Amino acid sequence: MSTEPTLTEADILTEVVEPNRATLSPQLAEELLSLHFNEKATNQIRELLQKNNSGSITPAEKATLEKYLRVGEFLDLMQAKARLTLHQNGSAA
Repeated sequence: MSTEPTLTEADILTEVVEPNRATLSPQLAEELLSLHFNEKATNQIRELLQKNNSGSITPAEKATLEKYLRVGEFLDLMQAKARLTLHQNGSAA
């Protein structure tokens, strides 16, 4: 049995995005920090999380939730990079 950790999409995205390197322009960093899920998506995510926590989520709903979570992880990585860029350029983030 292998003891190597399983590589996730988040691990791969981290290798691509490199959130610890401030390589964005300040303008792009500001734009990335303005991105967020709209109200409809936020409500759907909350509903799916509640169903998941209660054990009443269907397989299709679970797949949808996982997609939202993957997109959220990508957004988190990009926004971490944006904050670092602004911090290193002396802007507040």
